Amino acid sequence: MTAASGRPVRHAGIALVFALVAGCAGQKAPAPLPRPTAPAAPETPPIVSSPAGQIAGFTATPQALEAFRRACPRLLKREDASGLTRPADWQAACADAGTDPATFFTRHFTPVILNDGKGLATGYFEPEIAGLRAPAPGAAPVLSRPPELVDLNLKDWNISGGTIRGLVKGNRVVRAPDRAAIESGAFAGRGLELAWAADPVDLFFLQIQGSGRLAMPDGGILRIGYDGQNGHQYVAIGKLLKDRGILPKPGMDEIKSWLRANPAEGAALMRENPSYIFFRKLPDTIDGPIGALGVPLLAEANAAADAATLPLGAPVWIETMVDGQPFRRLLIAADTGGAIKGANRFDIFFGAGAEAGRRAGPLAAPLQARILLPNSAAQRLRP
Repeated sequence: MTAASGRPVRHAGIALVFALVAGCAGQKAPAPLPRPTAPAAPETPPIVSSPAGQIAGFTATPQALEAFRRACPRLLKREDASGLTRPADWQAACADAGTDPATFFTRHFTPVILNDGKGLATGYFEPEIAGLRAPAPGAAPVLSRPPELVDLNLKDWNISGGTIRGLVKGNRVVRAPDRAAIESGAFAGRGLELAWAADPVDLFFLQIQGSGRLAMPDGGILRIGYDGQNGHQYVAIGKLLKDRGILPKPGMDEIKSWLRANPAEGAALMRENPSYIFFRKLPDTIDGPIGALGVPLLAEANAAADAATLPLGAPVWIETMVDGQPFRRLLIAADTGGAIKGANRFDIFFGAGAEAGRRAGPLAAPLQARILLPNSAAQRLRP
């Protein structure tokens, strides 16, 4: 939800089945993609070591237990893209009403290591920015998802390559406009505006986080969450600034300051990131942004991970450094992000507001991770 980590979240799109493509109002379903001459072989799951045994100093917070229980209804029904678990593997844990977090996770889960367990920790948070209910000079529209935007899971056609996104046009799916085209009005005049952001720079970084809150002049708050992406590759502008010798250490605050001090060059630089995020209004009653599993996230109890390498909803024990201090914590992997790829790559959710942003923004630290798989899944994977 990425954070200055550079992840467009929720950063996490849910692939739509072909029937949904056919159901777009006023649109015909796209022609089926050609099938390969032979069925594609199933993807090989990541290497799983022998069980990692007891974790020294293991503990778990009540928030981690709550985050896991929020994920349970999805775990009992969804297909695990990593191939490491099956819905039945989660039944025992999801049926247990135990209240002691450490005992609960020790009873139902076995720690395993994906590859060597070494990876990278970054952070993300839920920002709050100034919003407007009507357009104003210099403001940027916050757009909802165009109804013709679809996500196509290539596995449905036995084609490797993950998910692609595009727009249904007649009987075809075509490439969606990039950021530059959208900011120039590609979707203007269609009533897609949820609100306006007073500062386009703030909106750009809110898109990186994938969710946030708009503080209105009348004191109202509009909570928005990820509702799709335009299908273009994410480009980290911080890396561009560093590679071009403009900012040697481009943290989030440094990037924002440069963009505002150089408005014309800054607008052009932001458009070098062609990825664009669409939003939806979220209920006022939820206590956190919605992650890829479709449930609200809890601060320092959830993280984003790569759903192709480990099961979404799995508990993850992470050891890293945050604010110069050891960070050893059990988190539930209930979210994804465009830049969160590969085993042992985690984006820690730090909550909402300025303090959460201060902790999340600069984080880019090595980590050691253990994945807690349901006992039955770990037993099945044991050599």
